[in-house]
Amino acid sequence: MADSLPKTYDDLPDKRRYWPATPNSADEGLGMLRLLTPEIVANAARTQIQTGERVCLNWDLEKLNPPGFGRKPFAHHVKWVSEGHAFDDEYHFNPQQSSQWDGLRHHNAPAPTPDDPNRRVFYGGTTSTEILDPSSTRIGIAHWAKKGIAGRGVLIDYASYVQRTKGVTVNALTRHTVSLDDVLTIAKECNITFEPGDILFLRVGLPTTWDNMTDEEKVKYSQQETPNHAGLEQSERVVRFLWDQHFAAVAGDAVSFEVYPPVEKEWDLHHFLLAGWGLPIGEMFDLEGLKESVELWERIPMTVHPEVYLKYTTRNSFTYTNGDYEGVIHSQQDQ
Repeated sequence: MADSLPKTYDDLPDKRRYWPATPNSADEGLGMLRLLTPEIVANAARTQIQTGERVCLNWDLEKLNPPGFGRKPFAHHVKWVSEGHAFDDEYHFNPQQSSQWDGLRHHNAPAPTPDDPNRRVFYGGTTSTEILDPSSTRIGIAHWAKKGIAGRGVLIDYASYVQRTKGVTVNALTRHTVSLDDVLTIAKECNITFEPGDILFLRVGLPTTWDNMTDEEKVKYSQQETPNHAGLEQSERVVRFLWDQHFAAVAGDAVSFEVYPPVEKEWDLHHFLLAGWGLPIGEMFDLEGLKESVELWERIPMTVHPEVYLKYTTRNSFTYTNGDYEGVIHSQQDQ
């Protein structure tokens, strides 16, 4: 699959739109997850999986609480389904409140035409009318759910790196910008060579930031019309880097993955990645336990979580599992 992609960013006929699949097809719905072929996943498992230690990547469902952007907060109700015999649990929540993948229906991008200079479309040219049509499954996340997301991942622990090298504690709810230079430096320190189909994880420390805030500060954050979020820089260099590596997905513990509001609006990563290339963006993953476990796993056993978990391999690598599918993640760690 990777062999069929334009090799470099410069090879893209349209830098902002790579829509190779047939409209309304399963391949279109997968986007860049098409890179996670059985061969890619099997190679990761065969070459990396060694032990069975696990750690959960899911943040608590009720965080952020209260959520930003005017979203409704999480609610959990326990009810008798058979009085005196059995309970049911009911959950009401917006997936954007906590750990989640931004699907291809989440964010569109400008696609002006002479007749409609304000035109905006989603990946593949999908329109908002199609998305609001309950009978339409075009680019729906069900295409991802059929097999899950699994593959080799690389963890760039930026929060630990800047604390160790620059004495900086990242406030993940500011416009703290993660530079591409720092990402590349961390990868070099860890002897990470990116491979086609990798899943890139970036840690900026959001759970720590949130847990250290007062209730008043959390309410103030939720009431902001335009909240600030730390994340990856927007630039042509970053866009070029993300394409040239042929990542299957990117993710992190930041609210927006990229710095928000965008510092360089021309290079808004949600426009390029979601609407342009079909590259999933994971947000608000809890990477704190992972960071600690990577440092200590040889001495301290990990906690098992059934939803999404990791299986450790070596001190610098561990496997990412979603459902019954396994892959591998390499980690940057404190020196």
